[in-house]
Amino acid sequence: MEVNNINQLTLIAMIVMVLISFANFFWLNIAGLAVIIGIIVYFIRRESLDGSKLIGKNLKNKRIWLWIFMPFVMNILCLALAILFLPEFIDHTYDRTQFALTPDKILLLIFQLGLFAYGEEVAWRGFFQRNLLKVLPVGPSIIVTSILFSIGHFAVGSFEIVSYDLFFIFINSIFYGIVFYKTNNVWISAISHFIANLFAYMMILLF
Repeated sequence: MEVNNINQLTLIAMIVMVLISFANFFWLNIAGLAVIIGIIVYFIRRESLDGSKLIGKNLKNKRIWLWIFMPFVMNILCLALAILFLPEFIDHTYDRTQFALTPDKILLLIFQLGLFAYGEEVAWRGFFQRNLLKVLPVGPSIIVTSILFSIGHFAVGSFEIVSYDLFFIFINSIFYGIVFYKTNNVWISAISHFIANLFAYMMILLF
């Protein structure tokens, strides 16, 4: 691993993001700080400009849309299985997310889901995964990023429910990572993230 390929500020920020992500295991609900750190350094390093002019071109690629909608498909599967075999998962997910969302105001809810999706993609894909790719191959970079992304979503609950939740978060994060790798654009991975989250949360509200 050639860490010399990573700027010192970037390396420090990545290490801090890793440490903060694990704070959830110690009942310190500060994982959101990892996202904030990633966003700040992302923009300081001006990485937001990479690939920004390729949105239209990438979206014209039909194969990209397949990857974009895979998290949406996974959320359908996740919720269907939960309704059939693990209904407590619905309440767990609602409790994990409701503190940051406003479900009674639909336009505000959509804005919040979009903002959170974009922020997480900037931090974990645009910043963390992109820089991890400088020292690791594509596969391990996406997997490591997705493990940390999942850990950052850890919430207290039964082992069965929490494991189920983190498993699907991890799988979806893999797809976000693939979308970002193929497009080099956080806007596009954020679209995938937003579509998946919007569907999942609307279904949770219905049930």
